[in-house]
Amino acid sequence: MKNRHWKRPGRSGIDFTELGFGTAPLGNLYRAITDEQAEDTLEAAWETGARYFDTAPLYGLGLSETRLNRFLRGKKRDDYVLSTKVGRLLRACPPEDRTGIGKFFDTPTRREVYDYSYDGVMRSFEDSLERLGADRVDILYVHDIDVFNHGSEAARDAHVDALMRSGYYALLSLRDQGVIKAFGAGVNEWQVCQMLAERGDFDLFLLAGRFTLLEQEALQTFLPLCEKRGIGIVLGGPYNSGILATGPKPGAFYNYSEAPGEILDRVARIEAVCKAHGVRLIEAALRFPLMHPSVVSVIPGGQSPEEVRSNRANLDASIPARLWADLKKEGLLRGDAPTA
Repeated sequence: MKNRHWKRPGRSGIDFTELGFGTAPLGNLYRAITDEQAEDTLEAAWETGARYFDTAPLYGLGLSETRLNRFLRGKKRDDYVLSTKVGRLLRACPPEDRTGIGKFFDTPTRREVYDYSYDGVMRSFEDSLERLGADRVDILYVHDIDVFNHGSEAARDAHVDALMRSGYYALLSLRDQGVIKAFGAGVNEWQVCQMLAERGDFDLFLLAGRFTLLEQEALQTFLPLCEKRGIGIVLGGPYNSGILATGPKPGAFYNYSEAPGEILDRVARIEAVCKAHGVRLIEAALRFPLMHPSVVSVIPGGQSPEEVRSNRANLDASIPARLWADLKKEGLLRGDAPTA
């Protein structure tokens, strides 16, 4: 598998595999799996060549991090890249108060507490080190500091202000000490990434679902800023929560909900162009983000060895240049989207 080297002036640099592994599914997202199934899935990811693993306290309320601990314990630390997230602390609670009921299954009974302060960032980082059994991580992302999670622009902005007044300096301190190599944010919206990049010295953003075969609005201002500043992008959710993997079938998911009619119609048109070139929709969807020079890795995740191996096969698929040209001609892809 190909690597992509990210480096900004004054940074040590990080080598990402083009295909990374997002571990939210290993936190029993949408359905429970056993420790053995999680281990088999991680082993399959390693066998495909993936060496970048992303996790977070939220994923299974610590379960994803502890499962990674078990898997990575036998690996040489310099053989992989590891990222986790800050911004939430996990507190013990009664079972009925647990975060994520109906979304995460068979998890520890913990509730999330948002905390973007200096002390909150440091506590979150220390807790993650314990769950991971690690002495360092490569990247820390501020998690979910966006409208999607906080409900309004006003609430988001208040959390951003709190971060920049306090928690931001914890991230700077950890990077200056060499405990982490880089920091950024892991969010669902490019707009808050741009806000943060304009207010601080952020290295990388994990952007979920906002630069895909279906959506390229981030090309307006955010991605040009990343190119100018040398900021790297890890692209999560390349299938827009599912529809770019399943196609526009009834009940297909987009943005964690059933896709509306206009999205189903647009995906159907994209899929028709793909089929005309003998390309599967899912193959084009996985390859597209990697053509942007700021994107260092795509992390689709997976909950079984079969899904992980399928992601690698999709990445290796041959896609003719004419496909991208025809998508642009049909108005289904922005004209300024990099396609080479």
